[in-house]
Order: sequence, then structure tokens, then C-alpha cells
Amino acid sequence: MTRILAISGSLRRDSMNTKLLRTAQTLVPEGVVVEFADLSSIPMFNQDVEAEGIPAAVQILKDQIAAADGVLIATPEYSRNIPGMLKNALDWVSRGPVRPLVGKPVAVVSASGSIYGGIRAQTELRQLLTHLSAGVLHSPEVAVGQATQKFNEQGEFIDEAGLRFYTTLLGNLLLKIELEQRLKALA
Repeated sequence: MTRILAISGSLRRDSMNTKLLRTAQTLVPEGVVVEFADLSSIPMFNQDVEAEGIPAAVQILKDQIAAADGVLIATPEYSRNIPGMLKNALDWVSRGPVRPLVGKPVAVVSASGSIYGGIRAQTELRQLLTHLSAGVLHSPEVAVGQATQKFNEQGEFIDEAGLRFYTTLLGNLLLKIELEQRLKALA
């Protein structure tokens, strides 16, 4: 069983980015499970808090990333960048002796009401993930512009071209996961 951890950069109940992650559950082949992380309880990073011990919500996220074979992150774009709470969660995950994103295959997607689809936030997120030594996929880029028109009333992503790109990205993520697993087996 291959496990992909889905992380939404939006806390909204009706988030297009969370809907995009749910779509991944329908696009992956049998034997692949897409599980969701919850960032809503992660406190703002503070070294004083860190010195007292890793908060439980942060430890849960670190454990989820460590247990996953790959990570799929959907980010909205706020002021041409990723949301502060997503950056905050990644700051927490990057700290301490255990840094579960190092070498972890990661794919990035975004959905936005704008025509750009959150591509600027994706660029910033990929740069950050590269700095954190994650195994970031760079193509194809899945940036769903004018996203309010590309989900039906049931919250399903219905854009045919977007679904093809998304399916390809998920296939690339699974190939990268398989390659990483083979390399670990040889080590």
C-alpha cells in the first residue's frame, strides 16, 4: 500500500484547494491511499514553545509525513505567496533532529479564482520545499485558474484538461515514490 499525505494550505470548509486534494483520491490507482493532514491546531512557531517540547499537533504532522511515502500539498495564493499557516506548519516540520520532509517526494497543486490559478504561490512553495531538501516535483504544473467554474455543486473537479495534467502529476509522484523506495532498498 502506497500512502500519500495530502496537506491543504487552506482552512476554509469549502476550500477549492481541499477539493482539489479530494480529487486525488479518485485519480490514484488501486493500492494507493490519500490521507489528510489537519493544520488547524498547529500553534504559531515560537522557539520558547519549541524549547518546552514539540506541541502535539506538530508531532502528529511530523509523524504523518514520516509515515507517508509521498506528500501532496495544495496551496491557495495569498498576496502572491503561500498562506502564513502553511508556512508556519512547514517551519515547525523543518525543526529539530527529525525532519521528515528531507528526501520525501512532494507534489504541489493550487486552485484559485484568479486566472493565474495560484502559480506564484506554487513557485514560492517549491522554492521553500527545495530549501527543506524535499524531493519536489516540478512538472507538470497543476494550477487551476478560475477554479470556481471548474468544480461542480458536489465539489468534484470537472475540468477535463486539468484532470489530465493532475493525473500525470500524480503518476509522476508515484514514479518518484517507487524510485525512492528502490534506492532505499539498495542502501
